[in-house]
Amino acid sequence: MSFADAVLGADDKRLAEIQAEIRRKLGDAALCDAAGIAATFNAIDRVADATGIPIEDVKADSTADFRAALGINAFAEQRGEIADPRDRSRPAAQ
Repeated sequence: MSFADAVLGADDKRLAEIQAEIRRKLGDAALCDAAGIAATFNAIDRVADATGIPIEDVKADSTADFRAALGINAFAEQRGEIADPRDRSRPAAQ
């Protein structure tokens, strides 16, 4: 879990420390495997977001401002879908 937190964080020093710990305890191959899993998850998550899989409630609040500024919700709304999970109480456009 420390590696995942470090990969997603902004502290490059902490990431380097965790990488060194993994190499020391498990070897280079384990570090390579862990990095590959993190990269694959990141790619799959981006594909899911790009294909229109609905945004999770937990992400709705933290992304509302930039989704509005970029007009991202318009893509789903043009297809008659509800783009923002916080709007599920209102019916989708017909």
